[in-house]
Amino acid sequence: MVEAILIDLFSLPTNSQNNIQRLLHNTLETIEKCSSIHTLCVYVMCCQRQGSERKGEQEFLLPALRGFQSLKRKLEVVCAQTTAAALYTIKQRLDEKDLSIIKVILPKLRKDLMKVYIDHLFTAVYQFEFEDLQVVSDCENLQISEHQHEWQTLPSQDVALIQSEIQMYLESLPSLKGELTILRSSLIPDDIFLHGFTTRTGGISYIPTLSSCNLFSSSKRRDPQAVVKENLRRLANAAGFNLEAFHRVKVDHANAVCIMGKSEPDNYDGIVTNQKGVTLAAPGADCIPVLFADPVRRACGAAHSGWKGTLLGVSMATVNAMVSEYGCNLKDILVVLGPSVGPCCYKLPHESAKEFHRIDPKCVRLFDSASPYIDIRRATRILLERGGILPKNIQDDSITDQNLNITFCTACHPDKFYSHFRDGTNFGTQIGFISIKD
Repeated sequence: MVEAILIDLFSLPTNSQNNIQRLLHNTLETIEKCSSIHTLCVYVMCCQRQGSERKGEQEFLLPALRGFQSLKRKLEVVCAQTTAAALYTIKQRLDEKDLSIIKVILPKLRKDLMKVYIDHLFTAVYQFEFEDLQVVSDCENLQISEHQHEWQTLPSQDVALIQSEIQMYLESLPSLKGELTILRSSLIPDDIFLHGFTTRTGGISYIPTLSSCNLFSSSKRRDPQAVVKENLRRLANAAGFNLEAFHRVKVDHANAVCIMGKSEPDNYDGIVTNQKGVTLAAPGADCIPVLFADPVRRACGAAHSGWKGTLLGVSMATVNAMVSEYGCNLKDILVVLGPSVGPCCYKLPHESAKEFHRIDPKCVRLFDSASPYIDIRRATRILLERGGILPKNIQDDSITDQNLNITFCTACHPDKFYSHFRDGTNFGTQIGFISIKD
C-alpha cells in the first residue's frame, strides 16, 4: 500500500504558471478521489531558480492547493535548486515518518533520470512505483518533448553528471553531532603507521541510529552508499589517507584473509599488506575492529572479529598471513582491539557460550544461565597469546593505564559509538583503519 506520493514538477517551466497550477490541481484531485488520502503524505517537488526566494517559488502553487483541506497537514512543497537537494530533503521527511512505499508522479521523460537519482540516494528498504504526470489537453506548452529539454535543470541523463551533482550537494551539508573524532592507540608507532578508530560524530547521516558518521551501507538500512561515501571522504581528509587506496574487508563472519596484491577472495574478514600508502579497514558495531602492525618488517593488517570470527580464530589467521607473506616475527607484531561490545552487555545463547567457556571459563559470566554474558575481547587476547603474540603487544580494555583505553564498550556509549546489540537492525557502523606511511 502506497504510504507517500511525490509529484515531480521540477522540470516544468515557470513561464506557464497558470497551466502548472491547473496540472497540480488536477493531479491532487485525482489523488484525493482515488486514495485513502488521510493515510498519505504528499510532496510536491519544484525548482527554485537561482536568485529567487524560496517562498516566492512556492507562492505560485498556492492557488492549486486551495480546496484540498484533507491534504493540508499531509502536503508539503519542496523547492530546491537541484533535483538532488529536493529529493534528499524529501527523503529526510520520509525517514522521519518511517515511510518506505512511495508513488512518484512525474513527466514521462523524467522517469529514467529520476530512477538514477533514486538508485543513488535510496536503498532497497524503499519501494518506488512510477506514474506519468497527465497533462491536460489544452496545455500544449506543458507537453514535455525532446526539443523542450532546455526546461530541465539537468538536461542530461548521464549518470556521471547525476553522481557529481549528488556529491556536490552532500559535500555542502554541515556535519552533525559535533566534530569528526578519531581514537588512536599509543601502542602503534605513529612515525611508521597512520591508524585510528572512528566514532559516530562528524558525518552527515541524519537517521538517529545511523547519525552521524555511519561508514557502511546495506540494502537493509536507510543510509545510501552516496552518504557513506561522503562520510568516508570526510574521514580521509581528517585522518590524512588516500581514499583511492582504501580497502575494507568483505565481512563473512569467518576467518579468511586477503593478501593485498594477490587474488581477492569473494569474502574475507582479515586483510594484510606491506604496501605504503594503502589503507586497510575493518568495520565494527559490537564486533571488534582489530588492527595489526609490525614496525620491524613494516607490514600491517586489519580484521573484523565478531563472536563467530573470534571462535574461528580470525585474528591469528591475520597474524599468520603477515608471518607467511612478509616474514614478520610474532614477537614484533602489535595488536590493538578497537571499540566493541563488552562483557557488561553482550549475551549469547548457552550453546554458543560453551565454545567461549572452552577457551577460558573467565570468558563467560553466569555460565549456567540461558544467555550468559560473553567476553569476546578476552577470548581474542587469549587466542593471540596462545598463538605467540606477546601479552605486552596487545592493547585492549585490560591495560593497566585506563587513560590509554580505546577499547570502549559500544553498547554502553550511545553518544560515541554505534551498536547493533543496542540499536537493532538499522544500526550504524564505525571502522578501524591502518596504513604504512610513505
